[in-house]
Amino acid sequence: MKEIEVERKDMADLRVPEKRFRPELEGIRAVAAFLVAIYHIWIGSVSGGVDVFFIVSGYLITTSLLARMMRDGRINYTENLLGLAKRLFPLAFTVIAVSAIVSIFLVPMSSWRQTIAELFASMFYFQNWQLANSAVDYLGQNNEASPFQHFWALSIQGQFYVTWPIVITIVYLLATKILKTPVRKTLLAVLSVIFIASLSYSVYITAVNQPWAYFDTFARVWEFSLGGILALVLPYLKFSGRTHLIMGWAGLAIIAFTGMVLPVSTVFPGFAALLPTGGVILVIIAAENAQSFGVQKLLGSKPFQYFGSISYGFYLWHWPLLVFYYAYFNTETVSALGGLSILALTFVLSVITIRLVEAPVRNLPVKQSKRRLSKVLVAMMLPALLVGLSWSVFVQASTGGSFTTEDNPGARAVLEGVQPTRGADVQPDFLTAKQDLPTFYGEDDCTTNGGKSTDIKDCSFGVTENPEHVVALVGGSHSGHWFPALEEIAEELNMRIDVYIKDACRFTADDFGELLTESCMEWNDNLEQHLLQDPPDTIFTTATVGKGDTVPVGYIDKWQRFEGISDIFAVRDNPRMKVDPTKCLENLSQANCSVPRDKALADVVPWENTQGIPENVSFADLSEYFCTDTNCPPVIGNVLVYRDQHHLTTLYSRTLGPALKEHLEPALNDAS
Repeated sequence: MKEIEVERKDMADLRVPEKRFRPELEGIRAVAAFLVAIYHIWIGSVSGGVDVFFIVSGYLITTSLLARMMRDGRINYTENLLGLAKRLFPLAFTVIAVSAIVSIFLVPMSSWRQTIAELFASMFYFQNWQLANSAVDYLGQNNEASPFQHFWALSIQGQFYVTWPIVITIVYLLATKILKTPVRKTLLAVLSVIFIASLSYSVYITAVNQPWAYFDTFARVWEFSLGGILALVLPYLKFSGRTHLIMGWAGLAIIAFTGMVLPVSTVFPGFAALLPTGGVILVIIAAENAQSFGVQKLLGSKPFQYFGSISYGFYLWHWPLLVFYYAYFNTETVSALGGLSILALTFVLSVITIRLVEAPVRNLPVKQSKRRLSKVLVAMMLPALLVGLSWSVFVQASTGGSFTTEDNPGARAVLEGVQPTRGADVQPDFLTAKQDLPTFYGEDDCTTNGGKSTDIKDCSFGVTENPEHVVALVGGSHSGHWFPALEEIAEELNMRIDVYIKDACRFTADDFGELLTESCMEWNDNLEQHLLQDPPDTIFTTATVGKGDTVPVGYIDKWQRFEGISDIFAVRDNPRMKVDPTKCLENLSQANCSVPRDKALADVVPWENTQGIPENVSFADLSEYFCTDTNCPPVIGNVLVYRDQHHLTTLYSRTLGPALKEHLEPALNDAS
């Protein structure tokens, strides 16, 4: 009687697809891996190939886990994870270890901390979250592409592989023990809910914060879920032979050309990612009713199958080779011959490491050799771990050289004619330059997050008790990097410095053609009200943007609202460099890393070319401390001027203190 009941339940459930090898999936992987490499090397954009990997993984893992659960009534998590690890770890940790060693010699020292952080994030499968935080962190937006950046996709896949057995187990227990419903139908319902919830979230977060959404696991789960849904309903997707023929080739075309049709890196995931995932679905459906001239003939051919079998290694190797090419040749583009060389070397390394590293481990049986396999996998992790730890310890121990006015006068070399000691090292050094930030960045309550926050953070520095002058430092990072100069002269001027900084924002009434975010403009309004309620003596801010030859109208509009209330002290914006000086100076001379003055600064002083400036504004042009008559160098007075292409190092800003005082002191006295 029990057997009859089970049989009836099976009949009420979804049909089980025919169990067979699907060669077209290897072909799809081959196409996706090749597209990813081609787009990275020559087109400089994203292909959508990663989305192809995601839906294929969802299809295969759901099929495998469900079959195991239906057969055994359980999933052995230890064996499942070991099985995944023996396929993923050997190649991944080999590439990480080799890339780390090469990076020490080729990656600029200024990028070492970022590279080390991404090394560990890649090893432990949270690289996507590491990049998500960097994408929305204004201070991290100038980071160089690291050799480990592509591990973001593998991190999301790894998170999926760990959680999906839990999902399958919960659904199985829910269907068999509680709801008494067919397992496959129950799983279809659950995957549909996951798909709808994740896609809805993906559409939302892509619209409001696309850089974050691109790396967000929860905005990508629907792609894996869609693969699982396809695995469940595939037996019911039967069409005419001609329809299958058209669907297959159309699907391949969609996969191949998504990156050309859509700006994948700026609109994905959201609805847009339905395009490449839909292409995969069309190909898989078409292969169910194979035609003589169907797409499965091409994708299932031996060359495509072979390339698909090494696609994992191909994906892993192509990116670090590309990054090292850029670093070694000091270029931002790849020639035709250079690109072909990268592809050829990627192919060779993939074949060699798969044969010598992956294959021996993959052939170890999981059930019979758990302990041995575990030891082998740990041993394979050790080289990458040891290199990463040793490198990290070295960097942490490197706190930068000592600074003295004699060796590193900085702006004093211009103001006072002080010449640095011959042979003294440039400070800050390239290893610590990017961490040379104003001290208020170390205070959690002193900066408004560069993202959606509109809160007004109120922090005071300098002379905080009975100051003669109160100066409000307001605006974005280009106002913020003047803080060390203000702090340097605060005691002399008996001055309190109130810091109101929101990165990627400006103190303005205009959004610069929607360049500034809604949160920036709302923060500006909130800050205006805050300052009007408790007015400072002087508001310190920037007067221009980059090379601009006039004062922006939005600045003037904002300043006018403080007439008769607070004075405005506005400094001319600093020049922008062509490239990151910390990177350039490791390979080229200071002369080669300089920018011509006429390319960095307008010939006319901007406020002399602007109408409607209110009476409460005074200006300071300190461009002589950034540029000579002909060029703007990256090092002045043996001090590195910039920590990236356009932000001052804290050290150079400090040396600007005396020069700034000459302009600020009269303005403060007039305001008193």
